Amino acid sequence: MLHKSTALALFTICLTVTHARPSGGSLYPRVAVDAVVAGNAAVAQAVPIDRTGWTVTADSYQPGNEPSNVLDGNTGTFWHTEYSPTNAALPHNLTIDLKALYWINGLSYLPRQDGSSNGNIGQHIIQLSADNSNWVTVATGTYLNDASLKQTLFASTHARYVRLTAQTEAQGAGNPWTKINLHDGSGKSSYSPPPTSLGQWGETIDFPIVPVAAVVLNTGKVLTWSSFEANSFSGGGGLTQTATYDPSTGIVSQRTVTNTGHDMFCPGLSIDASGRTVVTGGNNDLKTSIYNPASDAWVSAANMNITRGYQAQVTLFDGRIFVIGGSWSDGTASKGGKNGEIYNSTTNTWTELPGCPVAPMLTQDAQGVYRADNHGWLFGWKNGFVFQAGPSKAMNWYGMAGSGTQEAAGNRGDDADAMNGNAVMYDAVNGKILAIGGATSYQDTTATSNAHIITIGAPNTTATVTTIGSMVYARGFANSIVLPDGKVFIVGGQKYVEPFSDDTAVYYPEMWDPTTQKFTTLNPMYTPRTYHSVALLLPDGTVFSGGGGLCGTCTTNHFDAQIYSPPYLFNTDGSRATRPKITSASPTSIKVGGSIVVATDSAVTSFSLIRQGSATHSVDTDQRRIALTPTGSGTSYTVAVPSDPGIAIPGYWMLFALTSAGVPSLAQTILVTL
Repeated sequence: MLHKSTALALFTICLTVTHARPSGGSLYPRVAVDAVVAGNAAVAQAVPIDRTGWTVTADSYQPGNEPSNVLDGNTGTFWHTEYSPTNAALPHNLTIDLKALYWINGLSYLPRQDGSSNGNIGQHIIQLSADNSNWVTVATGTYLNDASLKQTLFASTHARYVRLTAQTEAQGAGNPWTKINLHDGSGKSSYSPPPTSLGQWGETIDFPIVPVAAVVLNTGKVLTWSSFEANSFSGGGGLTQTATYDPSTGIVSQRTVTNTGHDMFCPGLSIDASGRTVVTGGNNDLKTSIYNPASDAWVSAANMNITRGYQAQVTLFDGRIFVIGGSWSDGTASKGGKNGEIYNSTTNTWTELPGCPVAPMLTQDAQGVYRADNHGWLFGWKNGFVFQAGPSKAMNWYGMAGSGTQEAAGNRGDDADAMNGNAVMYDAVNGKILAIGGATSYQDTTATSNAHIITIGAPNTTATVTTIGSMVYARGFANSIVLPDGKVFIVGGQKYVEPFSDDTAVYYPEMWDPTTQKFTTLNPMYTPRTYHSVALLLPDGTVFSGGGGLCGTCTTNHFDAQIYSPPYLFNTDGSRATRPKITSASPTSIKVGGSIVVATDSAVTSFSLIRQGSATHSVDTDQRRIALTPTGSGTSYTVAVPSDPGIAIPGYWMLFALTSAGVPSLAQTILVTL
């Protein structure tokens, strides 16, 4: 509990509003004391709010350190909860009455600055209210246990009262003080919340790390990690800071993984046939580590034969794992040559595949091979083949037989190299891949808005490429997520790619419709998601979007994520759509080619399977969607899983039922086996 000089100590309050709204281009908010940046990088006029008359209350305080101290603007005074004659137990909360309604979308918390971490807040809840009775939770999570400023942005909410509740300590106790910044508001009445027809950004989840890599587990939880430090990747090794988010409880737990001796920053990443997360290389460039959700344990696996960092990795039709590229691990003096190799989890062995050369998939990056073989777009496919769709403009087939094979698959239409773009298989049955964005070099260059549909069929044949209308925004470092209805959600990125910078960040997501082949601009998010950001589809049909940064004491570290609810979760009047329910599915472990009998609580018209995803550095080689055509009617249906394991890659999938309006159910977890 919070003990001796306990609690949420000193608040310094600064509220600002701006009358500026985006007038085209991207919205560029900045967490700052008295300014918001809006429009095309133009600084909006900030209007300080008069704090006269504000009051503050707390659940407990020590005489001499009253809650009113948070309003005096003096960092030398503070509020803390009672520790004498009794030590008040957690949770503790502090509530500020602003005396008028404002549109609020941010809170910053700065722990004590006297060198002690005693009393730093861990798990917490941020809530807002218009009447001090009905409270809306806008953020949850766990803060990093250090003295740095914690910044939380969330969906703009009309409120008069701000409440911060500390649920646990962050490995200690102490006297934190909090600074509240209100951004992206427009006074008391002129701001209009964005329409739900363009989706809605929901609760913010605070993390004790910058989530640079993320995996959806078969438990429904999201596993994330950074590097050996929570906010930096340079200078360490041999351990990894992780954090796990449980959507069912909102709790973010943290763990330092030391037993594998592996700093898992900048790795190869994929989910194997049994649902385990396989992480290779990175800062410890030969290592392989595996996380097993069933045992909640990390274990070491065999080392790779070739040192790698920023390599590409994908799970195959037979459960083996292929990896290629990764010259980042050797620095700028690298000579490349990071040819393919393959991992067999049954024998725990890596085997080099000299017949799978990396040279055909190199980009013409300005920094040379150090960057040219990074972050390949790989797709496991039929008969033991892997299709490489990018980022090089040249596409290739890699075969796993014997010592490996390679065949050119043609160029990606008229596209140039597209480093830090991405691709997603939105229709696996028909071999359909959407490829978007990227840049000709890894950094310091302009991104593209290009978009192409790639169609693959028989291995070792030329892929069909169709150039489609461009995205609304040029993007590098973005993420793409296929949704249950087959549409693709594109989030984050930069117009000019520059690692560890939020300049030219794109705040507006887009939705691509495979039927119309059009891109639609959606409601803007509140935090930039650029280099080192991640995004994943969750089992409830929402999207987890978070991270960005990992650059030490820089200002572009984002220790949070936010949940996006796509338009299919809303009615035309803005209310929440009634979702169908899968009441039973049998079996939940099925071999390829088998059938699943599904019962629902109401009539549905279609089903889809989406493989659980893993994301880092704008790449997710696990996610893919299979559209399922049901037989049956009423509330009883049968769906068949494709018989080709190159389409239905073995592993855990999310089964969704959809209404005629495209409203998805919560997912039923299905294990596809050989």
